[in-house]
Amino acid sequence: MIRHYRGQSIHLVIPVPISPECSQRLTHFESDALKVAIVGLGYVGLPLLLRCAEAGLQVIGIDTDQRKITRLEQGQSYIRHIPDTRIARLAQATCSFSIEAKTVAEADAVIVCVPTPLDAHREPDLSYVIQTMDAIAPHLREGTLVALESTTYPGTTEEVVAPRLGHGQRAIYVAYSPEREDPGNPNFETATIPKLVSGLGDDALALASTLYKRIVDTVVPVSSPRVAEMAKLLENIHRAVNIGLVNEMKLAADAMDIDIHEVIDAAATKPFGFVAYRPGPGIGGHCIPIDPFYLTWKAREYGVHTRFIELAGEINSAMPAWVVDKAILGLNRSAKAVCGSRVLILGVAYKKNIDDLRHSPALEVMERLRALGAELEYCDPHVPVFPELRDHAFDLVSKPFDAETLKAADVVVLLTDHDDFDHAMIETQARLVIDTRGVLNRRLEHVVSA
Repeated sequence: MIRHYRGQSIHLVIPVPISPECSQRLTHFESDALKVAIVGLGYVGLPLLLRCAEAGLQVIGIDTDQRKITRLEQGQSYIRHIPDTRIARLAQATCSFSIEAKTVAEADAVIVCVPTPLDAHREPDLSYVIQTMDAIAPHLREGTLVALESTTYPGTTEEVVAPRLGHGQRAIYVAYSPEREDPGNPNFETATIPKLVSGLGDDALALASTLYKRIVDTVVPVSSPRVAEMAKLLENIHRAVNIGLVNEMKLAADAMDIDIHEVIDAAATKPFGFVAYRPGPGIGGHCIPIDPFYLTWKAREYGVHTRFIELAGEINSAMPAWVVDKAILGLNRSAKAVCGSRVLILGVAYKKNIDDLRHSPALEVMERLRALGAELEYCDPHVPVFPELRDHAFDLVSKPFDAETLKAADVVVLLTDHDDFDHAMIETQARLVIDTRGVLNRRLEHVVSA
């Protein structure tokens, strides 16, 4: 019933047949009266809310954090790469904010964007999803569409979400459309990233496709939520595995005294069959370090041991320790011990030009260096004050990026290559640099690739 497309041109096709009740709902979903609630206003939910408002939809932003709601009502952003000017424009849109789950009663469609982390045993933690569904379920009106965007394992929408919403017992439509946000990427935004859309049944898929068609340029319907859930995992596991591969290649190249970045540049001249991935100090963000474990956990239920994926995770997880070893060896060549040495961390966000510290490899690097007795400092223009984190505590304020800060450090560890960092200044002012991103002049004696 769903037409599958190949190539770059993808056109929305609503599956048939759909019920008469759904036909009436489709008319409403295409009208100016449609109201959408976004639950969870973090790195996924806030850009989605902004896009809905910019597309002319009536939208309600819901989050349990009163501080976020207050800042939004004041026209202020709490995510660095989203400017205040975009938030301020919400005042001219049909937009409201709330901390109350009952507010979903006003909405025709509810999009849930809450975290799906791992627990202490590195198994899926769906507590945020479950709590959210339980909170909104009593307030949903008949005919409401609920779409989950959080990354999760195949079967979540059908086995966890739908029963909690009373799907099948009342007229609640359930869909799954995985988020594809890439914070700080100037080349893509919510509207321009193709959107996978799925639903429990043709009616739900039709409504979800119609909703998202009003928000994004390209909608890609798939046959079931399981397909969409697995596709999202594949996207991120593909990246995690290839990063693991190039990180392992880096270890081998380093042992052989070969410049891995020159190797990658050389290989990238092949016009087919090769995609260049760059090594680094580890992997970070909410998706890449987490998603492989969602699949490996679910796969065990079916007797499948995802050895290849797990090995990549082991390699990537070992990189922060390797970076610290490079710092130890570099200081040793200068007749210095790590204990008592001033170590300047350049960049603590998990990727360049954003303020997101979720699962940043910088956190483990800093923890290890602190445990060895290093005197830690950091410089990150996107993170002026080190925030309170669940598993890490650093009472630090960002140092200015200038010659004095660089000269004062016994070793500078470049972990995040923000555009704000002047490479020439680092090369000329730092006494010893551990370059984990391959952006500095590797011919300089005091620059150590890691």
